[in-house]
Amino acid sequence: MNPLHIAARHGPYVLLAGLLSGLLLPGLAQPMRPLLPPMVVLLLFVTVLRMEPARIFGSLRDLPRVVLVVLGLQLAMPLTVLTVGALGGWLDTPALFALLVMTAAPSIAGSPNMCRMMGHPSEYALRLLVIGTAVLPMTIAPVFWLAPQLGGFHTVLWAALKLLITILLVTLTAVAIRKTLLRDPSPTTESALEGLANITLALFVIGLMPSVSEVILTDPKRAFLWITFACAANFGVQAVCFRLTRFRMPTAASTAVSLIAGNRNIALFFVALAPEVTAPIMVFIGAYQIPMYLTPLVMQRMYRVVSDR
Repeated sequence: MNPLHIAARHGPYVLLAGLLSGLLLPGLAQPMRPLLPPMVVLLLFVTVLRMEPARIFGSLRDLPRVVLVVLGLQLAMPLTVLTVGALGGWLDTPALFALLVMTAAPSIAGSPNMCRMMGHPSEYALRLLVIGTAVLPMTIAPVFWLAPQLGGFHTVLWAALKLLITILLVTLTAVAIRKTLLRDPSPTTESALEGLANITLALFVIGLMPSVSEVILTDPKRAFLWITFACAANFGVQAVCFRLTRFRMPTAASTAVSLIAGNRNIALFFVALAPEVTAPIMVFIGAYQIPMYLTPLVMQRMYRVVSDR
């Protein structure tokens, strides 16, 4: 009856519980907000601690392929969004701006844990997270140049640099502990760490949901439209990406790429861009958490279609 082991066995439902708590109990968000940065660090630390150190970064021969995938996700996708928006005359619409912010962002910090939650190794997702954050200054430069209304370029770079430093420090610390104090973790320890990661993810979302809760109460129709749009964008991108990669990559890699294609760290841009720029789509950051936290529950059947080769 250890709560950590229960959370490990029922990970997707733990995330669902956190999501519903954030929506139904917005008053919990205020005490949770100061804890959000430490929870990101804890989540990453626990996720890396569960990995075999030798498999975290993989062979250097795999680096060019990882970089190519990141460029596809963080450069080709937003440039495609801009092109379609220009051709359709939608550049000034909130929906296109939301898609642009989503596709230009790197992976969420929880992507390795979500991959493991769906039964796949998490090392490839961690590589995409680290490399994607490292090359963010290069990938967002042309996007910001082609969409000057974004502004905030230097602030985004500084936020990305801080995130990258945090990821590297946490990863090195977790690897050092794994190689010295936790060389051969027992199944009980593994389960406890998985449960701790799942609970941390569930608590994290509570601090991000008030914007959606407020809109649901004041303008239900607008809230429904944004939630529907966020779900269609997130799940749709995942499904298309998995269909394109499932037979071209090992299942673990295809799962990581597809999951990250739909789940991005858009918070980097929302803390950097001017309030008047983000005001029309502020509700999107809250609505976007819904498909993100439902991914392990909704998409796991799709990601288990192909057995690992």
